[in-house]
Amino acid sequence: MPASPAATIRRRLTKPDGRSVWLYAAEPIPEGIEAPAPRGGPVVATPELRWHPLRAEWVDYAANRQERTFLPPAGYDPLAPTEPGGEPTELPAGPWEVAVFENRFPSLAPGAPEPPGTLVPTRPGRGACEVVVYTQAAKGGLGDLELSRVEMLIDVWADRTRELGARPEIEYVMPFENRGVEVGATLQHPHGQIYAYPFVPPIPARELEEERRHRARSGRGLLETHLEAELADGRRILFDEEGVVAFVPVFARYPYEVWVAPRAPVPGLPDVDAPLRAAFARALRAVVRGYDALRGRPFPYVMVFHQAPTDGAAHPEAHLHVEFYPPYRTTERLKYLAGTEIGAGMFTNDALPEAKAAELQAALSAAGELR
Repeated sequence: MPASPAATIRRRLTKPDGRSVWLYAAEPIPEGIEAPAPRGGPVVATPELRWHPLRAEWVDYAANRQERTFLPPAGYDPLAPTEPGGEPTELPAGPWEVAVFENRFPSLAPGAPEPPGTLVPTRPGRGACEVVVYTQAAKGGLGDLELSRVEMLIDVWADRTRELGARPEIEYVMPFENRGVEVGATLQHPHGQIYAYPFVPPIPARELEEERRHRARSGRGLLETHLEAELADGRRILFDEEGVVAFVPVFARYPYEVWVAPRAPVPGLPDVDAPLRAAFARALRAVVRGYDALRGRPFPYVMVFHQAPTDGAAHPEAHLHVEFYPPYRTTERLKYLAGTEIGAGMFTNDALPEAKAAELQAALSAAGELR
C-alpha cells in the first residue's frame, strides 16, 4: 500500500457493511475508534458502462443509486461524527480532521459484475467513488478552513490519488467538489468527492492530447506556455505567489471561471512538495473567499482537479491544475447549459473574461486576499 503523506497521519477503518473509511489528522489518532454505518444495510453496487458509438465514449449506468430506502430524521447530517446514542452516520467520533469513506451509492465500484450484452459494447463499471469530508464542522466551506487544513486536504487528495491510482483497473483519479444546491449538492457539510475511472475520461483525454501535440511541436507544455502569456498580459490574474497562479482564462466558458495552477509543470497531486502545497492551499482558499465576497454569501461552484493519468505510462505533457466552474450568468440568474452547449458543445459566455476578472479582483481585495 502506498504510504500516506509524511505531514499527515492516516488510519484506515472498516465499516460494519464492509466499506472503508480513512481518518486523517496531524496528531496520532487513538486506538479503539470504530467506524459506524448508517442504517439500511449495504447496497449492492452493479454499475455498468455502455459504449456510445457516435461520441466514441463510455456512458455510466448506476441503477443501484436508486436503492435509497433509509429516510433520515430531520436535521440528520450523515457527514458529522456519530453522537453517543444518536442515529449512526458515516463517520466516528474522535480527533480526526479530514475523513474519506467509500460512497454507499457509487457510480463506479471495484467489484462491479459483468453486465449483460446489448446492442453496443459493454463493460463493468469498475472504479471507485469516495467522499472527502473537510472538517467535523457542519457549516462553512473551503474558504473558512485554516490554511493548515487546506494543506492537509491536498495531502489527502494526493494520498488517495496514489492509492487508487495503484489499482490495476484505475487509469484516472479526479478529486472534485460540487458546492451549493445550485449545482446539485444535497448536503451542506463541507465535503468533496473523488472518482477513480477505469479509463481517462473524455475531457482530460482531449486536454492531454492537445498538451502532447504542443509539446511535440515546441518542446514545452501547453498550459505552461499559456500561463506565461496570461502573466505577461496581467489583466485576468487573481493570485500569483510562490509559483502558483490563479486566473480567469482568456478563453473562459463560464462567467467567473477560474483556474489555479503551478507555473512550472507538475504532473499530479502526488508530485506536489511542501512549499508548492502551501502556495496551492493559499490560492484555493483565496479563490473561494473571493467568490463568497463577490455576492456576500456562499458562492456555488464545481471545482475539478486535472492531473496525470495513472495508467502506468509516462505523461510529461500533464500539468496539474484546478478548474472552477460557477453557474452564474451576468444577470444573476443561474447558468444552465443551453441547447447549443449541450447539443453542439459550443459554449456561449454572456461577458468577457476581463470584466469578470475585474469583479473577482475587487472581491479578492475586499476579502483581504490580494497582496
